[in-house]
Amino acid sequence: MWQLYAGRKSLVFLAFLLALYFYPVGARAQQTSAPGTDDFGIPHRQDPSYEDWSKPELTPGMQSETASLGEVKEDGFTRELIHVQWRQLDPIDLWVVRPTGVKKPPVILYLYSYPSTNERYKDAEVCRFLTKDGFAAVGFVSAFTDQRYHDIATKEWFVSMLQAALGSTVHDVQLILNYLDKRGDFDMTRVGMWGDGSGASIAIMAAAVDPRIKVVDLLDPWGDWPNWLAKSTLVPERERASYVNPEFLESVEDLDPVKWLPQLKTQRVRLQYITGDLTVTPAVVREHLEAAAPANAKIVHYENFKTFRTDVASAGKGFDWIKEQLGPTSPVPQKRAQNTAGVKTSDQ
Repeated sequence: MWQLYAGRKSLVFLAFLLALYFYPVGARAQQTSAPGTDDFGIPHRQDPSYEDWSKPELTPGMQSETASLGEVKEDGFTRELIHVQWRQLDPIDLWVVRPTGVKKPPVILYLYSYPSTNERYKDAEVCRFLTKDGFAAVGFVSAFTDQRYHDIATKEWFVSMLQAALGSTVHDVQLILNYLDKRGDFDMTRVGMWGDGSGASIAIMAAAVDPRIKVVDLLDPWGDWPNWLAKSTLVPERERASYVNPEFLESVEDLDPVKWLPQLKTQRVRLQYITGDLTVTPAVVREHLEAAAPANAKIVHYENFKTFRTDVASAGKGFDWIKEQLGPTSPVPQKRAQNTAGVKTSDQ
């Protein structure tokens, strides 16, 4: 069964297509497909009447479909690969990892920065590390990243499609929470989200518009778009002028974490920055985000990446804070997790 996970992505996608093909004929006949939609009534990804990418709030009426690609039980955890879909041609690999022996565990969503992949969830030690102490883990990637990079011109990428990348992924978080809620096997009163880089930016906005997220742990979030786009080393110089023009900046004006971070007054928030040698997020952006943080936010600085790696990642402490804020669970006997499964930031 594990070969479903480890095999080529083309095989995984083929399995998903087969799952759709064998959807019961009677159920399929009950669907009413409007122009511009697929057989399940899910509109094309670029249908503006279906989804408004300019706002973090979830657009009412979005439909979802899920298909399980298998489940594997290992010592200490159970891992599932789920295809979820609410836009045509944009299926999402959703990894759901549950601790053994906990009936309704609290759940943490993990969203790493562009261009990270989902490969980490294929590693049993990583999954064992994430679920230690009785916490469930849910992982996925942002739009236009990894298996979700398709059906756009090859010159386009996460930043050139920034409004769609941010807006659609913030919506993804809310729809994923809807899916987890319907499953009924998680404690949805204890939901946290850990984000790195662009994933942290998305976590800020998702928590601001969805009160189900109680705790937010943010590592080097992007934001303050006029300054980030003008100064970030991730942006190629040959493209920079296209992103600092008024039209582009206006398109992401309502998707700026600087605007939404102050609204996280009821959540528990930690804002972490590696200040010395990471240049993807410029110093001025960090300063503006810290100034915008609510009074309840805990702000942590690491002198450089070496300090962060030594004190946090290699020590296996990357997710301790968010778990402490969500509260303890019943003890779950497991093998000792390896420190190598700790936080690995891609915001470099």
